[in-house]
Amino acid sequence: MISGSLHPDPIHAVCERRRRWGFGLTPRAIGLLAAGFLWLIAAFRFGRLVYVMLAWDAVILLAALVDGLRLPRPGQLTAGRSWSNAPALDSQTEIELTVENQGRIIVECRLVDDLPPALVAQPATHRLMAFPRVPASIRYRVEPQERGDCETGWLYVRYRSALGLTERWAKAPLTQTVRVYPALRAGEEQQIFLARSRQIELQLRRAAQRGLGRDFESLREYREGDDLRDICWTATARRGSPITRQYQTERSQPVWIVLDCGRLMRSRVAMAAVSPAKPALPVAEPGAGIHSKLDHACTTAVALAQLALYSGDRVGLLAYGQGIQQRLLPGRGAAHLRQLIESLAQVHAETGEADHLRATALLNRLQPRRSLILWVTDLAETAMRPEVIDGAVQLLRRQVLLFVAMAQPEVESIAQARPQNVEQMFRAAAAQEMAGRRELLLARLHDQGALTLDLNPEALTSSVLNQYLLVKERAMV
Repeated sequence: MISGSLHPDPIHAVCERRRRWGFGLTPRAIGLLAAGFLWLIAAFRFGRLVYVMLAWDAVILLAALVDGLRLPRPGQLTAGRSWSNAPALDSQTEIELTVENQGRIIVECRLVDDLPPALVAQPATHRLMAFPRVPASIRYRVEPQERGDCETGWLYVRYRSALGLTERWAKAPLTQTVRVYPALRAGEEQQIFLARSRQIELQLRRAAQRGLGRDFESLREYREGDDLRDICWTATARRGSPITRQYQTERSQPVWIVLDCGRLMRSRVAMAAVSPAKPALPVAEPGAGIHSKLDHACTTAVALAQLALYSGDRVGLLAYGQGIQQRLLPGRGAAHLRQLIESLAQVHAETGEADHLRATALLNRLQPRRSLILWVTDLAETAMRPEVIDGAVQLLRRQVLLFVAMAQPEVESIAQARPQNVEQMFRAAAAQEMAGRRELLLARLHDQGALTLDLNPEALTSSVLNQYLLVKERAMV
């Protein structure tokens, strides 16, 4: 369902001279020059051997000069970078570097692709042989670690001939803006939820009830007791007798994904990989594999959007912090899914507390009719009742709310651990108090009609998708 055009556009550029003096001797040439000093040992006995040393070094320098003149100029090299797929968290992205040599000799190139830390922890050096007028390429993989837009740098090229006495330094301006998307779930795993959604849809079609909901189903003769608002006046005029519209329970429901982008979503936890590794190509060294709670929430949002759109529902997005970061009205189709993924890639966690009541008021204006709302957030540890709970209560008046609080695995482990000393005892008591307060707040919200979940980030996506399918199966919206 996701368009393949999400990946960055390929870019090509003519190389430029890297420095004012864009050439130098190679370690091989320096080693041969150093070998000439061995004649000095024998020169202590035979003084004329000093001239042999000078002649030796002169020959090496002359050969290096000729070798350097034979090398193509930087302007005769064209470099390019292309992407095989869209960069996403915890999935490998294949990059192809291309060098086209317009010179007359074969050159050995060493390439350093200057990518930002969001894509690779440390730029690696790649080697390739560039034949005259034949494009040469090399592929490698990176594993992005941060969502959002990032700027790639230049491609730095050091090339030498087969003789290897002199090398030139060049660079290609392959700067471009690359967008890293949320993690995308593996197709095999997603098919399980899609199959269950299809089964639920067939069951609902068999059990469809006429007269309920506001989806038009058919026309029939007017019967005593029918609502006058349901009379179809155009059909009545054509037939000469009263005709009533017949409705059924809505099959397509609006689903809103509401993401808290406040300071509580900045905390980082480990995320399990969602796609299998492909060790066939070299992989640049990845980061620590630790992502923020907001990254986990974005991953869940993409998975839920895919499932909801497949099920025929309309999906909207509201991401907020102290202000509204992203707002997307409910819609359908592959183009709408792509727009939603683009919006999710741009959300970021803020340093301040999110304005939950402002987001609630906006959502009530945008969605006056009943819908399903997935609200992914966290609960602040304060003595007062968190503001997000008050906002959730306001939505419950006319919405079906799936309220998800993202737990902190470290706090749970401290609360469950057996203390070994006084310090650990106080830490465990504090963690247990925090866990108890969260449980009490969510229980009160559940008593008022909300569907509540308190989940570790790694279990977020599967639990939310199962809960969505349960809502569909019970026709709660």
